[in-house]
Amino acid sequence: MTNLLTNVRGIIFDYGGTIDSEGDHWSEVIFDAYHACGIPVAYADFRPAYIEGERHLARTPLVKPSDTFLQVLRLKIARQFEVLNLPPDRVDAVAQAAEAVARRCVGAARPVLEAFANRYPLALVSNFYGNVEAVLADYGIRHLFRAVIESAVVGIRKPDPRIFALGCQALGLEPQQVLVVGDSIDKDILPAQSLGCPTATILGRQWRSAADSPTPVRPIHFEPNQWPNLQKFAQALL
Repeated sequence: MTNLLTNVRGIIFDYGGTIDSEGDHWSEVIFDAYHACGIPVAYADFRPAYIEGERHLARTPLVKPSDTFLQVLRLKIARQFEVLNLPPDRVDAVAQAAEAVARRCVGAARPVLEAFANRYPLALVSNFYGNVEAVLADYGIRHLFRAVIESAVVGIRKPDPRIFALGCQALGLEPQQVLVVGDSIDKDILPAQSLGCPTATILGRQWRSAADSPTPVRPIHFEPNQWPNLQKFAQALL
């Protein structure tokens, strides 16, 4: 497995779902937060509310560049509550519960990122709301990345491979020299591979279709270059 890094001279990390949730899609984290707060929403009802929350932030410029992740969560969960016809007084509790997961996961990921940053220049490539720099600073990891390429800033969104090409350019390296680490096969892995980048997948609970089982589980079999979390990834490669 160490051959994956043989010709690598830099690494691009995805952020959401890769660094801040141990591979779990954020719909799963927020759905868990509802239930942790005693709000027993059915997944069949939650799923369209989650989608509307994402679209609401995409079409409405509510997120400020200085906003923390907790502030983003409050905005999207407030919109979910509106769709679900839930009283708004519990929005903050759900947002706090979900943000606690991100803070814990980023804290666990920090030593991994530091270990890689000691060996390679790092870049971050993310579909985000225009405030990922503030989020990284709030969690104490911004300094680990030589460059941050954010969709809302550069005007290119994954799965467009050009956003990964910008990351390679920021590192001053050819795609074949840049390992891309992400949680989404469609948005991270395949577009990066189309450029010639080697890839590694952090694969947790994925985005469910409307007909999927209500109790998704992590995959029990990992193909080459797939790991259940960043810690296992680092143990295998460093």
